[in-house]
Amino acid sequence: MAQMEQRDSFKSRFGFILSCVGSAVGIGAIWLFPYRVGEFGGAVFLIPFMLFTILLGLTGVIAEMAFGRSVKTGPIGAFRKGLQQRNIEWGKWLGFIPVLGSFGLAMGYAVVVGWFLKYTIQAFTGAAIYNEDSTAFFLQIAGNFGSFNWHLFVSAAILLVLCGGILNGIEKLNKILMPVFFAIFLFLVVRVAFLPGAGGGYKFLLSPNWDMLLNPKIWIFALGQAFFALSLAGSGTIVYGSYLSEKVDVFYVAKYVVFFDIIAAILSVLIIIPAVFSFGMEPAAGPPLMFMVMPEIFKQIPFGSVLAGIFFLAILFAGVTSLVNLYETPIEALQKEFGLSRKAAVAVVVSAGFIIGITFENGDMLGMWMDIISIYVIPLGALISGVIFFWVCKPAFIREQLQLGHDKPVSEAYIALGRYLFCGLTALVYCIEIIRNL
Repeated sequence: MAQMEQRDSFKSRFGFILSCVGSAVGIGAIWLFPYRVGEFGGAVFLIPFMLFTILLGLTGVIAEMAFGRSVKTGPIGAFRKGLQQRNIEWGKWLGFIPVLGSFGLAMGYAVVVGWFLKYTIQAFTGAAIYNEDSTAFFLQIAGNFGSFNWHLFVSAAILLVLCGGILNGIEKLNKILMPVFFAIFLFLVVRVAFLPGAGGGYKFLLSPNWDMLLNPKIWIFALGQAFFALSLAGSGTIVYGSYLSEKVDVFYVAKYVVFFDIIAAILSVLIIIPAVFSFGMEPAAGPPLMFMVMPEIFKQIPFGSVLAGIFFLAILFAGVTSLVNLYETPIEALQKEFGLSRKAAVAVVVSAGFIIGITFENGDMLGMWMDIISIYVIPLGALISGVIFFWVCKPAFIREQLQLGHDKPVSEAYIALGRYLFCGLTALVYCIEIIRNL
């Protein structure tokens, strides 16, 4: 077994915040959120979404960061050491659930990021915009091996970034891509506002149907959207937390993760909904909004290929930062549990992810795989993590870890909030997702 390398770490609090934001602000949040807003009658959907994002973020995100930092390892080591506080020795095996979930999601995610890379380049060249049928163009990409070369390129690029480690790879990447992502989205928000008929979209957003708040479905979908938007999985945030200095206040960091996650969701709505209304399209068109509806809109805008390229570039950046986070969990596990060097662990994980991910080059197969991982594995990892941290770990340990870097005393009420609210809502998400997909 190779000698363990000195553990890498984030250099700055700002870099850590951007990395956590990058892991949370992913394709899924941008892809689905405008659709949910369109489906549930405008800005009224923001109320339960923001409520659940704040509640989950200021309990679950904080807990996962603190848990990882407390043991300086990922979910395998964290779950093992957490259960050992109660003289239980099989926690390690529970830790494999979020590790495998993160790896499984990364395999499919890399294919989707490949789609966005192809769309970005072909949008700038005009091929993705000035074609006769945007739906047929997308189905060609999502067909058998329709984006193989792009998938390969994404995997190679991610491998190089991850070989750079935490400071020189992940932190530097997020310090560049996240500010650019938000700058691009802000630019597009302003540009869309000048489209003829965009006012109909703002009217739709600002004239919410308040009766929708009495519909249980809006609360259920908002809870699920908030949960997945925050990247709660008992994996990536724990790993990122394990690289965090004890001087950093996790409450402070989580506050900004929640804030930027909400801002990204709102910006995506302010781009897509007014644009959809401007061209008389359906705001509740579903996930095809991204690949089939938006290209049709860009066709009708002056310099549409440039604007489309900028739009897909921003989403590509969000996808890359999330993919880096997903792969980091199994990489850290190989380093910690099997003593592999950083570069060896990166090579094994990313190569295996690409090779196995080839089987998901078909869009239908990819959708089925992503649903299985997202519904049955990811929420389970988050639930196990929350239960171990808030219920199994001893109260003195919990307070000590949450108190690091934090000026105000952590109260018993906060721990109770984590135990009952976060664990309860996570269990609810898990049960609802399973029932909805039976």
